[in-house]
Amino acid sequence: MNLEEYFRRIDFHGFFSKPDLETLKMVHKQHVMTVPFENLSMHCGERMVLDLEVTYNKIVRSNRGGWCLENNQLFGWVLREMGYDCTSLISRVFMTSRKDYSPIESHLIHKVVIDGKAYIADVSYGTSSQLREPLELISGKDQPQASGVFRLINTDSTWVLERTGRKPKILDPDFAKSSLINRSETNPVYRFTLEPRDPSTLQYANDKLQTDPNTLFSNKSICCLQTPTGFRGLIGLTYSEITFKPEEGVDYYEMRDIKEDEVDQILQEKLTIKLQKKLKPVANKSWYTL
Repeated sequence: MNLEEYFRRIDFHGFFSKPDLETLKMVHKQHVMTVPFENLSMHCGERMVLDLEVTYNKIVRSNRGGWCLENNQLFGWVLREMGYDCTSLISRVFMTSRKDYSPIESHLIHKVVIDGKAYIADVSYGTSSQLREPLELISGKDQPQASGVFRLINTDSTWVLERTGRKPKILDPDFAKSSLINRSETNPVYRFTLEPRDPSTLQYANDKLQTDPNTLFSNKSICCLQTPTGFRGLIGLTYSEITFKPEEGVDYYEMRDIKEDEVDQILQEKLTIKLQKKLKPVANKSWYTL
């Protein structure tokens, strides 16, 4: 880990002197604004592996993004190198089509303790449910961020992250009924416990999510990047730009289908990624929404 190299990758120019909350918020936000949430490697004939050296070279030195098992594992390493009290946790993602949580643990997050207070950090969920900043680990408290209001709900030993968003305003009527649109105002995002877990225990999930033809990541090629006003996403061959409009109580969804020969340009110009191998865009039916 070379912190200066990582800071350059995420365009962080702040002054780092101690592991405090202000710095954590800045680094967290810069990561999600510069490093895409994406699973494109597996749709380029490559494997995504639970190996910190490989992930570091991919994200920091090759200017790529990654899914949570890459981004959040790297981010946990960064935080520990910076001196934070950081513990890895594992969660189950809520699947809207099933109206239930995933049967396997697959999403990596972190608990960070600063001056006796605990926070949840997660730099790799993507779309409108992506945290811009860590959330205070307190039950029932509304914590507004750019895409809506997040809250953590504690029941016995289980915590649930949920988000209340705004209504989508679809600018192109051809996409009014798109399955990529989430029309529910409040949704669970994932659930977890505070049991410390080593990321290596996600090896089964890492393999299954790439090889099982029924998983979300097998059925959709995904690349999302947060922006100052919303986020951008390329799901299969559908490119979307979402603009948050809290003053109007809505979010604007500008969506269009692109051709395969436009993919590389969109990835480079809009999502800051240049692939070394040819991407095979995939957008089969699944529960994924923007």
